[in-house]
Amino acid sequence: MRKYILLLGSVLLLAGCSEFNQPISSEHGGIWNQYIVWPIVSVIQIVAEFTGSYAGGIILVTVLVRICILPLSLKQMKSSRAMQALQPQLRELQKTYSPKNEETQRQYQQEMMKLMQSTGANPIAGCLPVLIQMPVLLGLYHAISRMNVTPMYELGSIFNVPLATSSIIFAILAGVMQYIVVKTGPTLKANSQMSFMQYLLPIMIMIFGFIAPVAITLYWIISSFISVLQNLYLYKILYRENKDVSLISETK
Repeated sequence: MRKYILLLGSVLLLAGCSEFNQPISSEHGGIWNQYIVWPIVSVIQIVAEFTGSYAGGIILVTVLVRICILPLSLKQMKSSRAMQALQPQLRELQKTYSPKNEETQRQYQQEMMKLMQSTGANPIAGCLPVLIQMPVLLGLYHAISRMNVTPMYELGSIFNVPLATSSIIFAILAGVMQYIVVKTGPTLKANSQMSFMQYLLPIMIMIFGFIAPVAITLYWIISSFISVLQNLYLYKILYRENKDVSLISETK
């Protein structure tokens, strides 16, 4: 998994160093432009033609991305609940293999992996939806930046705030929404090793929002709002499934 994260980071870094301040059109070549940036520009433009608002296009892009990663999000939730259920057993393993030497740590890792495989738990499942959104987020940043310097596009504003400029209010709102996502999800309880990163993410998003265009923070606000609704709805379903399983077990 680590090598895929490094590969994704390299791709994002290389993409970020490309011509993000140059005008954009369908004639621009390259995988990044043809398959990431230009499709985002096209969706935003099509929606803007119907609604008269580029903000509507950004919202639609956000919804489409969230629909695409819904299966991964569901898998993340199930894995997080499985990790939460495993915590007592993992604590027992830590006591059993408490001596800190190479052999006991190897045995501990093996037993921990067996437990996770038996329940379908995956401690890094929570990272996948965020990682997948990163190319889209950077692509949106390129799209907005390049549309802003392309004469045929006029990005306009939302609530009288230009989409191509940064906004402290939108940045704070993006950070707050991400914090609500954290509070409505099980990741902190289910995986204590990731808790620091989960708390750090809202702060990072807020800081990034101070310098990012409003279009980017709007994407994250809408995405976070969808995540909150998704958490509340899907956790209710998962809770009902677990409750039904418990009732069946009690009657046997």
